[in-house]
Amino acid sequence: MITVFDTTLRDGEQTPGVSFSTAQKHSIAVQLSDLGVHTIEAGFPASSAGERESVRAIAAMNLDAEICGLARALKSDVDACLDCDVDLVHVFIPTSDIQRVNTIKKTREQVLASTSAIIEYVREHHDQCMFSPMDATRTEPAYLLEVCKAAAAAGATIINLPDTVGIASPTSMAAMVRGIASEVDPIIDVHCHNDFGLAVANTTLAVEAGARQVQVTVNGIGERAGNADLAQTVMVLESIYGIKTGIRTEKIVETSTLVSRFSGISMPPMQPVVGENAFSHESGIHSQGVLANSATFEPGIMTPEMVGHRRRLTLGKHVGRHAVRQMLLDAHLETTDQQLNLIVEKVKAIADKGKRVTDSDLYAIGEGVLGIEEGPKAMDLADIAIMTGNHMIPTASVRAIWQGEERVVSCVGNGPVDAALNAIGTFLPAEVRLKDFRIEAISGGSDAICHVTIAVEDQKGRIVDAGASGDDIVLTSTEAMVNAINLLYRL
Repeated sequence: MITVFDTTLRDGEQTPGVSFSTAQKHSIAVQLSDLGVHTIEAGFPASSAGERESVRAIAAMNLDAEICGLARALKSDVDACLDCDVDLVHVFIPTSDIQRVNTIKKTREQVLASTSAIIEYVREHHDQCMFSPMDATRTEPAYLLEVCKAAAAAGATIINLPDTVGIASPTSMAAMVRGIASEVDPIIDVHCHNDFGLAVANTTLAVEAGARQVQVTVNGIGERAGNADLAQTVMVLESIYGIKTGIRTEKIVETSTLVSRFSGISMPPMQPVVGENAFSHESGIHSQGVLANSATFEPGIMTPEMVGHRRRLTLGKHVGRHAVRQMLLDAHLETTDQQLNLIVEKVKAIADKGKRVTDSDLYAIGEGVLGIEEGPKAMDLADIAIMTGNHMIPTASVRAIWQGEERVVSCVGNGPVDAALNAIGTFLPAEVRLKDFRIEAISGGSDAICHVTIAVEDQKGRIVDAGASGDDIVLTSTEAMVNAINLLYRL
């Protein structure tokens, strides 16, 4: 089995613009433990008093995962980790000539001496020590081997080989790992950065070459272009290589969503494994194939259910009759072949104009073609009032008819739109949640017409999206949200 070392809370937080609160760090740590990661690098205790308290608190949570603290090759840094009562102390020192000369200003001999001394110091006080020769992939190979042998002799239990600036190729990474693993006894671990988009490939090739632990972050966040992505690395190892990692893969998407929300970094729709489009199909032949057998146009060895995702048929200019018929049947709309052809034609006509076609558009078209009058709605928005300003928390008050009963609620938010959507969300069961929110300007100027698309998901994993257009962002957003809710409750 290959073990997974997650550094979202340490290297991930070094992403420009990302800073997790203490509460968010604790939530992420609990989620990572539930996900099944072997080790959580909780932070760099010596960097600040707040960081030390956060690492100490996470170490005291009695999670199933080991908790690791990072330290430079300084006794004071190691003491800070020991003070936090971590399970693993991770020490590092630059070994490449460019980093050694320009950062710590030590000779090669001094680095060797510091490596042995700091690992021996850790092992005098703790039974587990990870050592990283920083910038290993730019370190002269013979010297790198000499440093790793010194680390092993001093008592390092794990040797991490970092591709600190992401310049390795899969073949060079594999060669480096193979050479070190054949000469030293400690577990070999790898930490790959994604500057050239090769972090996952380098990590998986390192496993082929003998690495027994991989360092990753959720959503691949981290310095510069980030790190090896947890979801991609784990699913390549599990599904393609058939190697167990101990990860509860069905929790991958919810973990990605949590970190995305806390970091403020949204995942692109095309993001492998966790992206909204990862298991979505628009093309007619693709949709027809997956309706018959999902493996026709999906990997097969990785299904949406395996990672906590859902398969979706989507609408656009390439949509086919089979997908449209199935989506209409899901909404209890049965058509003849002639009616279906007309609906597909209308859907494609909208898409040809560059407009996103939502579920709401499809059902409106279908009802129009079938001559069906609009049925009762789960929710009718009667009134909404927004209060906001530079010295007050945005607050929304909503009066609505919910399943025949009038209710009035008020909620605060990070802005007027968030407050309004939070207020509408209080009408819903806890299992129904906002899945996606998108806004675009249709015209220019301060009075621009905007179009808002919102997707909501229920406890069965059903996702519907609906849109609205208008010159008021708040009112348009609430209209789109109500439309999406009503669609969900008609299915």
